[in-house]
Amino acid sequence: MYCPKCGHQDTKVLDTRIAANGLSIRRRRQCLACEYRFNTVEEILPEDILVVKRDGSRESFDRAKIHHGVRKATEKRPIPGEQVNQLVSDVVSAIQQRCETEIPSRDIGELIMEHLRQLDHIAYVRFASVYRDFHDIDELQQMITQLRRDKP
Repeated sequence: MYCPKCGHQDTKVLDTRIAANGLSIRRRRQCLACEYRFNTVEEILPEDILVVKRDGSRESFDRAKIHHGVRKATEKRPIPGEQVNQLVSDVVSAIQQRCETEIPSRDIGELIMEHLRQLDHIAYVRFASVYRDFHDIDELQQMITQLRRDKP
């Protein structure tokens, strides 16, 4: 593991903890050269899962794309990074539990929206407005009205 500060190759593990979801391990590390401390996360990577895009093309599953989309939706919202990471882990876990080699991108989007809806309504609306590609303000208004009706 390379040190993110100085690039030195040797680091030592100071602490190891299993994440709350039980699907990843968080490690606290220290560089042996500059003594900089940093965290790493180790988790199971979904192998051989292809995402079927709207146009029918296929590409390899990429967790980073989910993380990027969720981060954009939660930008400037009072949501800790750990909650965002947990949401992404929950979505990835749900995808893995399907045990399928291909998954439509719309299913991934729906999973993300389901989790965002429970986390933060503004982030949900932001993500949905991009994902669902509303064509006019009335479609957006319908979604917000439904969100208000469903609010506990």
